[in-house]
Amino acid sequence: MKIEYDPYHDILNIEFLPEADISESMEFDGIIVDYSEDGKIVAIEILDISKRTQKDPLDLLDLSITKQPVAL
Repeated sequence: MKIEYDPYHDILNIEFLPEADISESMEFDGIIVDYSEDGKIVAIEILDISKRTQKDPLDLLDLSITKQPVAL
């Protein structure tokens, strides 16, 4: 997963599948969800992110990863 913020265009992009081709994009009130051919989410873009959060949205980043043990 890759998270990028473009301050010039004020867009936050969260990329889940960097190698996948985008087959379809849907926009919901300034939030664009890109889908692959098989319906998986490739990326999510949030337009005008600083107006929706704060001036520098990456300051809000608090990354925590929780892994569940694999059942045998």
